[in-house]
Amino acid sequence: MRFFRHLLPAALLWAGASAAAAQTTVDTLRLSREECVAIALQESQTVKVANLEVKRMDYSKKEILASLFPTIDFSGAYQRSIELQTVSMDMGGQSQQFKMGTDNVWNFGFSAAMPLVNASLWKSISLSDTQILQSLESARASRLDLVNNINQAYYALMLAIDSREVIRANYDLAVFNAGVYKKQFEAGTASEYDVLRSSVQVTNVEPELLQADIAVKQCQLQLKVLMGIDHEVAVMPTIDLKDMKREMYGYQLEGDRNLSRNTSLRSMDLNCKLAAQNVTLQKMAWVPSLSATFNINWNAMSNGNAFKNQSFNPYSTVGLALQVPIFSGGSKLQKLRQAEVQVKELDLQRENLVNSLNMQVDLALDNIDRQVRQISSSENGVRQASKALEIMQKSFEIGAATYLDLRDSEIANTSAQLAYLQSIYNYLVSTSELDTLLGKEEALGIPAETTTTGK
Repeated sequence: MRFFRHLLPAALLWAGASAAAAQTTVDTLRLSREECVAIALQESQTVKVANLEVKRMDYSKKEILASLFPTIDFSGAYQRSIELQTVSMDMGGQSQQFKMGTDNVWNFGFSAAMPLVNASLWKSISLSDTQILQSLESARASRLDLVNNINQAYYALMLAIDSREVIRANYDLAVFNAGVYKKQFEAGTASEYDVLRSSVQVTNVEPELLQADIAVKQCQLQLKVLMGIDHEVAVMPTIDLKDMKREMYGYQLEGDRNLSRNTSLRSMDLNCKLAAQNVTLQKMAWVPSLSATFNINWNAMSNGNAFKNQSFNPYSTVGLALQVPIFSGGSKLQKLRQAEVQVKELDLQRENLVNSLNMQVDLALDNIDRQVRQISSSENGVRQASKALEIMQKSFEIGAATYLDLRDSEIANTSAQLAYLQSIYNYLVSTSELDTLLGKEEALGIPAETTTTGK
């Protein structure tokens, strides 16, 4: 029994540790960048709103199409006479009066109308098609921006994690050196000053390590907010920046600087098309319209009780209604001039937008080219700093170098590694921004089923 009393606390402790480990495993998601993009496209409220806007514009088009079909209305009326109308007539020099009308008048029936010729209505249908394309392009722009933000947040998380590992390695080395000096001091081969100095170095690195932990949590939070998932779940990447280096040089522009998929330019082209269609719509205001009408009604007139002895008699009509606009004070002409001015404004804005986009592409390509050289230079710097640290450690071991020299080499090595990671991150962010600028969904990792062609 004493054995089991001693065993029970240990068993409970082991069970608690196992449960905590299982909880940690469940609450930590290791996701690739493509998986983060897929989750974000499915859960993002911004994308959902954009998709609903497309659906709303589709309903708007159907509303206009409904105007081409006949409209059928039913109407009914009942009238009860309080005092019948009196009619006076002069008959043979004598004035006579008599009552006209009935106590009850019933009238109900159906009326139908259908446009036969309506140029403005027909043109409005083409405008609604263009408006739907605008909504589709707006939804596409939302997806491109979201994916670009997801990519940058994912790369930032990778940078924070790798930077934390570099700082942790620097911290572990400082702790190791402090331990070595402490043992040498106890053995009488090192001074108290050396012990204090090495301990201070450990204390100086601790805030950097703490800041690195905070940076990782902040990047995780930003990524989870963009993905729209629970904030209590920890998201971790499946690879690190050094693994990305093996694939990132596969990025090639291949001379493709076509701006036809740029979302801003496509939206501008749709605005220009809509403005041109609006000019035609304003001209259609002078075109006559023709519609067909049909009516069928039943009426009954009686005296006395309104619900007895009613005899309903039908009558129907069919006809054509022609409307020819002649004069409206010049309002149609002024609307047309406004539409024509808007077309000219959009043409100038489009030209300015194309120049601006070409400049942005040039700058993005220059940045990518500079960052490629920076990566190569930083990689050489890492090798040199690592070699210098190795030489300084051996010199320190044989007493040919001081602790300050060793510490300077350690700091230089840490700085070189951080600069190398930062250069990789900058390159990846620049390529993502360029792909977004050129509207390249496949390069950003957007699944094919979520892209819009605008057709």
